[in-house]
Amino acid sequence: MAKKLFKNYNYSFDANERKLLTTFCKQILNQVSSDDKLYREAKVFQSIFDKLKEGNEEIKLTKDESTKLSLYLKENSKNIEKQIDKSWFIKKWLLKSMHKQYTSILVNHFSD
Repeated sequence: MAKKLFKNYNYSFDANERKLLTTFCKQILNQVSSDDKLYREAKVFQSIFDKLKEGNEEIKLTKDESTKLSLYLKENSKNIEKQIDKSWFIKKWLLKSMHKQYTSILVNHFSD
């Protein structure tokens, strides 16, 4: 199968996905903003956050924004899986719901 030459980086997130991604971007911005070495990530996630806050039906991301967002979502999903294995019932129940939402976003919008 031939590889696509151009990829579409336009995404239409529903209200729940938009809210989850804005919260995700806020968390990353809080963690990254204090470190000067991670200035590029802070700039990328600030741009994604601004685009999500605009409230447009369809969000157009750049290639860099799309790849960083998918990479960080995958890493966060892996981290949540590790926490699920170590946690007790109530925390496991909450984390499974969060993990399901992240994997849903990854499968629906960022699968290659």
